[in-house]
Amino acid sequence: METNKGVLVIELFADKAPKTVANFLEYVKSGHYNQNMFHRVIDGFMIQGGGFDFSKAAERKETRPPIPNEAANGLKNRRGTLAMARTSDPHSATDQFFINLKDNAFLDYRASTPEGFGYCVFGKVVEGMNVVDAIAKVRVEPGRLSEAVPLDPVVMKSVVVVELK
Repeated sequence: METNKGVLVIELFADKAPKTVANFLEYVKSGHYNQNMFHRVIDGFMIQGGGFDFSKAAERKETRPPIPNEAANGLKNRRGTLAMARTSDPHSATDQFFINLKDNAFLDYRASTPEGFGYCVFGKVVEGMNVVDAIAKVRVEPGRLSEAVPLDPVVMKSVVVVELK
């Protein structure tokens, strides 16, 4: 993932979250995340992106149907992990994801109830946490997209799949 703040290398956990990883990869391969933005940046918590097109004045992008929540996969919301963003409906995740800036145990799966379902971890940053930390420090203000919108946009210039050998 090349951002205007630097490059992130992300490892995906297809063995633990197969539907979530397949969904993420479909968005990547279609170019959905290119020119997308991190629209919610909360230092000490997480950075969120994936749903808004920077090149079109932060217009909401079209999504595919929501995917089932695979948060009961044993993975935890630890510093550097990627998880799917969603609404209060546990099975509402589409294209938005977040990167945890610290261990966020309160986001982990606890029970198959609306309150306990948690947020599905499906990957982790393996290179570029310095970039994530730099993004976390940008100045933000409340805005149309979230309560913490970067004043200077943080853009995903391109997101591509690199197969490891």
